Formats: sequence, C-alpha cells, structure tokens
Amino acid sequence: GENIRYLAYDRHGRPLGCLLFGSAAWKTEPRDTYIGWEASVRKQNLSMLTNNTRFLVLPWVQVKCLASHLLSLSLKQLNKDWQRRYGHSISLVETFVDTTRFRGTCYKAANWIHVGQTKGRSRQDRHTKMKVPVKDIYLYPLKVDFHRKLCEK
Repeated sequence: GENIRYLAYDRHGRPLGCLLFGSAAWKTEPRDTYIGWEASVRKQNLSMLTNNTRFLVLPWVQVKCLASHLLSLSLKQLNKDWQRRYGHSISLVETFVDTTRFRGTCYKAANWIHVGQTKGRSRQDRHTKMKVPVKDIYLYPLKVDFHRKLCEK
C-alpha cells in the first residue's frame, strides 16, 4: 500500500527517531462519525487519509518537546511528499494510541484531535473473536476544508 517513511537526525547526523505513515484503517466508528462518512463515500475517499502507523523517538534521546516537534515537521512535509509519490493529496491523518503503554502526550501537544476509542478489534478480525487493547483515536487535519473534501461524492 501507499506509505511514507521519515527518519529524523540531529545536526550532527545522529538518528533521533522515525515516523511511518501508511494506509488508513478501513473503518472505525469514531473517525467515520467525526468526518460524517457514509460507507459508500468512505470507500471512495479513504485514500485521502493516511495512518501514522509508527512513531519512535529513540529511547536514549532526551530532548524536551522533541516528539511533538517531529510530528509537526513531518505533517508540514507529508502532503507534498504524498502528492509527489502517489499523485494525489491527503486531507487527514489518523493514529491509534495504545493507552496501556502510552498516554498520547505528544499528539495532544501537537494539537491532534481525540475523537474516541477503538473497540478492541484488529484489522485481521473478520469474525470478531480477536481481542487487542482498546486504543485512543487521534486525527490531524492537513486541510482546512477536509470535511468537504472527504465527503464529496
């Protein structure tokens, strides 16, 4: 699927962390409700979303506010890179935070919008039998008119 990867380095060329963006979740009720999506429109416009699938600041890096700063820098660049690589823009970024392990502080500090929680299911759970941790869902609009763009038929 479509994806973009970023590696962050300090001014001396030492690695600080990485961010990966990939395919958005097929459906998640809080996100879809926030957007105002019907199933047919979601299917048509899902490619205008991406998921921040991984975000890591290396454990030995101790720089105050670095995580929210890296998020901000990557989001300023993401749409241009996506357009250049895949020939279409994206309007919204999503991410899922496992609250049993993390608090989502950097997403809150970077002005992401908390829209709800998952139901504790996995992408591979077609028969609703798998149990995974419930995760907080955060969204970040890349365009002011993202609602209109995502809901166009």
